[in-house]
Amino acid sequence: MSALFTPFSLRSLTLPNRIGIPPMCQYSATDGRAGDWHLQHYASRAVGGAGLVIVEASAVLPEGRISPGDLGLWDEAQVAPLARIAAAIADQGAVPAIQLAHAGRKASVGRGWEAQRTLTAAEGGWTAVAPSALAFTGYDTPQELDAAAIAGVVAAFVAAAERARRAGFQAVEIHAAHGYLLHQFLSPLSNRRDDDYGGSFANRVRLTREVVAAVRAVWPSELPLLIRLSATDWLDGGWDAEQTVALCRLLRDDGVDLVDVSTGGLDPAAKIPAAPGFQVPFAARIRRETGLPVAAVGLITEAAQAEALVAGGEADLVLVGREILRNPYWPLQAAQALGVAAAWPAQYLRALPPGTPRRD
Repeated sequence: MSALFTPFSLRSLTLPNRIGIPPMCQYSATDGRAGDWHLQHYASRAVGGAGLVIVEASAVLPEGRISPGDLGLWDEAQVAPLARIAAAIADQGAVPAIQLAHAGRKASVGRGWEAQRTLTAAEGGWTAVAPSALAFTGYDTPQELDAAAIAGVVAAFVAAAERARRAGFQAVEIHAAHGYLLHQFLSPLSNRRDDDYGGSFANRVRLTREVVAAVRAVWPSELPLLIRLSATDWLDGGWDAEQTVALCRLLRDDGVDLVDVSTGGLDPAAKIPAAPGFQVPFAARIRRETGLPVAAVGLITEAAQAEALVAGGEADLVLVGREILRNPYWPLQAAQALGVAAAWPAQYLRALPPGTPRRD
């Protein structure tokens, strides 16, 4: 029996396996609206056998986009194009989820394959906002958010969550990682405020908790709420594993159902020891010390590696990113490698080697 291919339940949902696709920006939207690229991209990954598909960071406000090509959920016109994607994912037996995001001081830059610098107004750029007027290295200095703007951010997350549900998504993930706005509030390296949102641990986590509580209040009680956290900044004096565990204990009581555990992103000066499974110990610690389900991510590329993480109790889910960009059918091939019967699409059965275990 494969641990990786056992079902996993979150509230009323049951994922058919423990493989998920993490949110990975495609930088291909127009005015925040998804297009044909997004439809074929996500549908093909669902055909590939993943149990959970998390659609990329979707900005809750236009100024919260990383680039002009980011998806958004700040406007009703963005719901229908995303509804096509959610339906296509669900039609293949996967759970459709979407990440809600605000880039903060890392906003208004080129698309992922373009120069990573702040865009001018003539190039379609805008003024970024942040907890403090501290620039991300190489970017323009952002505008510090005042109390009214912070309340507006919370309201925008709520409105985006309501649109996500109308689009047919069955889970939402709040983005509080990778140096984006909520992470900027969490880390003392980017948050120099002296009001209720800065200084102490309780103050720095306040906005993240307010967003979680507000989204949980409007998100259906039978559906799960996820959060992505960077467990460490990999920098002295920054956000770290101890603070992450303490926050997760609070988030468990606030209604979070699973933590998607990543690291880094706050400052390019961080020395990150990237290697296969390098972030897994953070996920394992959160799971062990808080009791919250976790997803592990980061250089997980082999079926046996993913199987061992779940079987060993280090993670409840494994999110496979870049490897699934290279190979949309990685989950089906992982099942084959582990000797598990998988539900191959009938249209592809003639391509299977003789003896491949499958289920109808």
